[in-house]
Amino acid sequence: MAKKTARKLGLEIDARLYAHLDRVAKANGQTRRFLLEKALKHYLEVVVPSQGTVRPQVMAHYRQSVDKNRKLLELLAR
Repeated sequence: MAKKTARKLGLEIDARLYAHLDRVAKANGQTRRFLLEKALKHYLEVVVPSQGTVRPQVMAHYRQSVDKNRKLLELLAR
């Protein structure tokens, strides 16, 4: 059987969010680690692909830049 590897991750989260995570884990008989891994996996596999990989703020800035420099871009394309 292949040995699973794990990495340690130190993080700081909002105290209310941590308390909620703790309550859910205890209520379901699960560990906080299990819930965090499931949540992270869901986020990476479902949420990120559905939103694209570029943050909306970055795309907004990119579009503003393209609009601002459209004439220059057209001249360079010729």
